[in-house]
Formats: sequence, structure tokens, C-alpha cells
Amino acid sequence: MKVKELREMTVAERTGRLEELKKEKFNMAIQSKTGQLENTARVRQVRREIARLKTVMAESLEG
Repeated sequence: MKVKELREMTVAERTGRLEELKKEKFNMAIQSKTGQLENTARVRQVRREIARLKTVMAESLEG
């Protein structure tokens, strides 16, 4: 998801999306430990999207 799209979301939508991503990251960590993770590149994508979301949320608190 692009930063522009994240900025257009409401606070509730951002919070919900952040929770979804954290759950997905947790599930992928479990799958990785058990050897069931197929798409390893998705881990990096999720981590970066979480960082993007947190950055946009911090920006909205400042301004």
C-alpha cells in the first residue's frame, strides 16, 4: 500500500490495518519456525508496510 493511500485512511482504518499486519507477521514467524512458510519475501513486505503505517500515524499526531 502506498503512503498516499495510507494518509487518506481514517485513524480507525489505519489502526485496524496495523493490527491485521501484526497478526500476519506473527503467523508468518510461526510458519517460518516450523518450516511451513512458502513466500519468504512477504515477511519483508509486511515489515515495511508496518513501518510505513507507524510513520504516517506519527506524522498525523505531530501535525
